Amino acid sequence: MAELLELRADNTIPATGWVVEARMSAQRGPVATLLVKEGQLNKGDVVLAGGAYGRVKMLKNSWGKTIKTATSSMPVEITGLDDVPQAGDKFYCLDDINKAKAAAEENRAMQREGALAERRLVTLDNLFSQIEAGKTVSLNIIIRADVQGSVDVLKKYLSELSTEEVKINILYAAPGGISEGDVVLAEASNAIIIGFNVVAEEHAAKIAEAQGVEIRLYNIIYRITEDLQKSMVGLLEPEETENTLGRATVRTTFKISRIGTIAGCYVNNGHAQKNAKMRLIRDNIVIKDNLSIESLKHFKDDVREVKTGLECGIKIAGFDDVKVDDVLEFYEIVKVARTLES
Repeated sequence: MAELLELRADNTIPATGWVVEARMSAQRGPVATLLVKEGQLNKGDVVLAGGAYGRVKMLKNSWGKTIKTATSSMPVEITGLDDVPQAGDKFYCLDDINKAKAAAEENRAMQREGALAERRLVTLDNLFSQIEAGKTVSLNIIIRADVQGSVDVLKKYLSELSTEEVKINILYAAPGGISEGDVVLAEASNAIIIGFNVVAEEHAAKIAEAQGVEIRLYNIIYRITEDLQKSMVGLLEPEETENTLGRATVRTTFKISRIGTIAGCYVNNGHAQKNAKMRLIRDNIVIKDNLSIESLKHFKDDVREVKTGLECGIKIAGFDDVKVDDVLEFYEIVKVARTLES
């Protein structure tokens, strides 16, 4: 089939295609493996690949043999570029080395700007700040499935997962295997690729691995929705809930020089805990909140916890306005993972 395709290809036009992988060789300089999509690539051709350009010095086929020409659907290794392009970059053959240089410099500037924008997009701090600011966080998705019916079902089910805070944004959905174009689109838009009863083309899989694009393959639809719900929950900032640990009543107070006021307390319920937060309540009014315990004693012993029915001495950090009959409420703040329904 490959031979038939090559015979039918138009090899009279300048070559275009994709960079599959690239590296820097100590002996040969930048080396790029290209997949010729159409046209003919020759030794001496001027090539533009993303932010790299140059004149082809050497071509090698997939068996490592030096060749003079590469045609449609052929993977080929080339040297002669001035820099290492990125996997997934599209390459073109131009008729002027100066045009190629100017285009490469522009592409490099765009890549730098894009890299900065991508770093801002993918940080957890930015995701959480968007939620706090009331902005919608989008989960971009590309769908590939075996038949159009499966595509339609997945589009319907996944769209219904959107919430006010996390929106499912389906960038592209079509039947067929996962292609290089899908991977390039996913990398550019910070999307994940979902495949149902399909696989990724070999070169597409290599580009995805090089660019860090996530491809998830499934053969059961409900597992797709389950995994996406988990991913969406991961985009939601955990809720903070208050867990009351106990209450104690101030029965007496002691003022100690250079230390401050010590509250002699009786634990009415729950327990007093050294590392807990605390609020002081007087006549059912919160006088001071977010207090912390500097020292907690049971008789003369420093302790970490005092249980119901026992007496204790408490020194509140940085606070001395404690009176008899005040109530000390001990609590902790617990972060709870949110669900899409909460």
